[in-house]
Amino acid sequence: MNTTNPTRRTAREWAIQMLTAADVNPPTDLAAHEESFFNQIVDLEDVDGGASNARGKLRQFAVERFEGVMNNKDELDGIISPLLDGWDLYRLGTVERAVLRLGTWELKYSDVPPRVTINEAVDLVNWFSSSRSRGLVNGVLDKVSKAK
Repeated sequence: MNTTNPTRRTAREWAIQMLTAADVNPPTDLAAHEESFFNQIVDLEDVDGGASNARGKLRQFAVERFEGVMNNKDELDGIISPLLDGWDLYRLGTVERAVLRLGTWELKYSDVPPRVTINEAVDLVNWFSSSRSRGLVNGVLDKVSKAK
């Protein structure tokens, strides 16, 4: 994870981590889930003297994406599921689901250019999962982008 020089990539990494945790253990309170996550990040970064990285605009960027996905999960799943060519969304790995949901949310609700969204999603799934997931994520998000 990139914590020494925080960027939007870092914020997306945080969003994926929150989404993955929420997929495994659904929170009843999104704000408490976020606060718990960022408290852990700050604790980890205090060791390296980088606690301020978990604050400010990047935190807002991550929270916007986390809450956007969580509040629109059924809609996003409805967009993604038909594009999986006979696979059930819940047969995918947790990371792949989180990345596909985040990428679909960004394509639908943000002003981030589609190519940037897709490239970031492919890099994130490669980082958190495996290179074998790159093609799946790229293909599905490309279809979402073209349908938009």
